[in-house]
Amino acid sequence: MHQRILMRARKEPFEVNSPEETFDRNLIGDNVGNLVFSHAAHKLLGAPGVEITSNRFVVNPRAADRINEQYDVFVVPLANAFRRSYAHRVDAMTNLIERLKIPVVVLGVGVQTNVDGDREYLRPIDESVTRFCRAVLDRSHSIGVRGEITASYLRTLGFSAVDEIGCPSMFLHGDTLPVEKRKAALGTDDRIALTVSPYVKSMAKIIQSHQQRYPNLRYIPQDLKTLGTLLYGDAPEDRGKTSPIPLHTSHPLFTEDKVRMFVDPWTWIDYLTGFDFNFGTRIHGTIVSLLAGTPGYLFAHDSRTLELARYFEIPHRVMRDVPKDVDAAQLYDEADYSGMINGHKARFETMLAFLAKHDLGNAFADADPPAAFDAQVRATTFPPAVRPALATSPEVLLHRIQWLYDREAELREQLQQQRPDRFKARIKKAVPAPVRRILSR
Repeated sequence: MHQRILMRARKEPFEVNSPEETFDRNLIGDNVGNLVFSHAAHKLLGAPGVEITSNRFVVNPRAADRINEQYDVFVVPLANAFRRSYAHRVDAMTNLIERLKIPVVVLGVGVQTNVDGDREYLRPIDESVTRFCRAVLDRSHSIGVRGEITASYLRTLGFSAVDEIGCPSMFLHGDTLPVEKRKAALGTDDRIALTVSPYVKSMAKIIQSHQQRYPNLRYIPQDLKTLGTLLYGDAPEDRGKTSPIPLHTSHPLFTEDKVRMFVDPWTWIDYLTGFDFNFGTRIHGTIVSLLAGTPGYLFAHDSRTLELARYFEIPHRVMRDVPKDVDAAQLYDEADYSGMINGHKARFETMLAFLAKHDLGNAFADADPPAAFDAQVRATTFPPAVRPALATSPEVLLHRIQWLYDREAELREQLQQQRPDRFKARIKKAVPAPVRRILSR
């Protein structure tokens, strides 16, 4: 049976885009972690006879009739969508869903509050979340959530049709998780990857001590702003600034060429296969490490990171309980992956049962589709890591300047179709000021 799935995803798994284009079009949806779970969902649902199309985060209620005609189901992988700053986007999705006649399946949504699950903090979004859940449940058997904190929140809103299924990202390899400690203990010369949420300021001392203690430390950022900093230097409002968090080009991790950012999950996973340990505050940074077979350790700083760590039994500590003098070697020593690994098959079966309940197949029911998916990943050449400009070759920098030149030319061609004031605004947004001055000579 042929099934046409429209999936909420920023881009397709095998789509190749340069770092410059990725930044210009925000193809990571602000955080490259978004691609990890959407690409994993794409692989998971890619059973024989299934055609999956990404909606590229375009939510247009006026397109409802076309979607009803062209697709059989709308699959919505989500992360921490139930949060204050995202309520307007949840409302937009609801406006679309209320006009759909096809089934709508939510694949792993999470709530964001503090690690204690502060209910009062969520009051302002109750109405938006309630309306969204009602719209989905009118078209679905249940809502798939990331863990017990989100499930509890939805129960307080009166919804019982809730299934805890975790996040699709952890099931990229199906029912196996190839994580193992390859060393008895972690040494100062070992390769360690660090993940940091820029807004978690309590990471400052930890970053500093590990940068000094471990010469082979590498910082793996995930956010769009840092991608722009790596590509073009500090934004105008940040020039000359310093911070103990690696936000600016003045930070030692930048000046010592210890920053690597990836614009696709596949190169990110490959890179981490060569590391001995990964730790920090990013949940998908931790998950990518586990998918690479490298031990990962999470500092859970909010409900969305904590509930996934609990659900999958990922070694973790709550951020407020992490001492400033914590050492990666200590974390490596205490990390126990037995619960995560031994329970993974059962959790995968829970995910498959959820898909079956919603009449969705899975690629792992047959050995060929996942093998074909993996083969296509291997056969596709994705961009390498983006490094600090000081460590980037002249050839790459020249290509970057040429790309900006070509991009500006494209925008100039649009001048005939747009008002001059709009055109200038787009130029200002797309091309950094120093480059605009160079190109205008």
